[in-house]
Amino acid sequence: MEQYIRAPFDAAEVRKLKSGDYVYISGTIYTARDAAHKRMQEALDKGESLPLTMAHNVIYYMGPSPAREGRPIGSAGPTTASRMDKYAPALLDMGLAGMIGKGKRSDAVKEAIVRNGAVYLAAVGGAGALLSKSILSSEVIAYEDLGTEAIRKLEVKDFPAIVVIDSEGNNLYETAIGEYRKGL
Repeated sequence: MEQYIRAPFDAAEVRKLKSGDYVYISGTIYTARDAAHKRMQEALDKGESLPLTMAHNVIYYMGPSPAREGRPIGSAGPTTASRMDKYAPALLDMGLAGMIGKGKRSDAVKEAIVRNGAVYLAAVGGAGALLSKSILSSEVIAYEDLGTEAIRKLEVKDFPAIVVIDSEGNNLYETAIGEYRKGL
């Protein structure tokens, strides 16, 4: 099923998303990769505040290439989500409503998704140039010294993704394998 959703995410809307749904996100999302997640965890460990509020927000695991002239951002493909697995449960418990990346997630992340009524979405790897066309603006808001791994605020329109793990814990990567095997 196709769903159009606004970011930041509304909790009731997130609960309507089902594993396997195609979603088109419009609104504000944030980028953060390994180094930014590590720095956010260090801030939390020191009792410091984070550079963005987690409640209802979406983090896209992405570090863009330089923008071409006239564009807000360069190629903007997803990075492997499992590299953020050790940080994700704490952020989900702080209200993070969605994550966009590629690849599988750990059981701890899946449990935190269900516990918090969140969602994990996948963007198509290798399609960064195409995905960048859905990004209207990009602004570094924290950790500028990290370069491409700085936290960015993105305004997006109809950013395409697929629901992998929904708020009930249904996992497309697991169900798709089962469906495939039935067809053999």
